[in-house]
Amino acid sequence: MRLVIATGNAGKLKELRELLPPPAFEVLPQSQFTSVSVEETGLTFVENAILKARHAAEASGLPAIADDSGLEVDALEGAPGIYSARYAGVGASDEDNLRKLLAVLEGKSPAERTARYQCALVYLRSPRDPSPLICQASWEGRITSNRRGAGGFGYDPIFELADRPLTVAELPAAEKNLLSHRGKALRGLVSQLRQIYPIAP
Repeated sequence: MRLVIATGNAGKLKELRELLPPPAFEVLPQSQFTSVSVEETGLTFVENAILKARHAAEASGLPAIADDSGLEVDALEGAPGIYSARYAGVGASDEDNLRKLLAVLEGKSPAERTARYQCALVYLRSPRDPSPLICQASWEGRITSNRRGAGGFGYDPIFELADRPLTVAELPAAEKNLLSHRGKALRGLVSQLRQIYPIAP
């Protein structure tokens, strides 16, 4: 099954390719078809994922999967939320966003640092698909005071698991894929795809 992945984020592309392995899937990056990104004007993760999937399907002529995900911090009323990738401003790096979040939460107790990763995944057969497949999942945790670990990307070095004193950046990639919001959402999406298409396990 040939698919285009609607992301310019190398970390997300790597994770999605690991979760959609050959020979069942041939995963192509959006950059192979266009260098233009769609403006994320939605107010929710689902709305933005649909916008991105539609853009990728239009550019490639292939079915598209798009992910929109982010971090919600309870003490910040759900921020950075859909603005997670640009929390420190348009064009901000992962490091810029991470530093800003640590600064905003400075002085907060561990009990005030509860947070979760959210992911919305959308599959469109074509740009005009009226019935997108949508899967959502979350991953509970808390924000640490200091970064730990060298793996992952984004906020992973400061996102500690709810049930273990490990950050996501300290997890092996395979375990992250098993536990993560994106991994859970993608397994749900693949399960739906298998009900529609003859995809090998």
